[in-house]
Amino acid sequence: MDFITNLFSGLDLQVILQLTSVGFILIAGPVIVFILYAMRGDL
Repeated sequence: MDFITNLFSGLDLQVILQLTSVGFILIAGPVIVFILYAMRGDL
């Protein structure tokens, strides 16, 4: 259990939030394009 607590305390919360926000942006781009294409929207 010490390894898990040291791993999570070693990572900075800001770094985790930045990585998750970048991941959401990378995922949201193609999803929005696909939704616009599926609804025959004008890009």
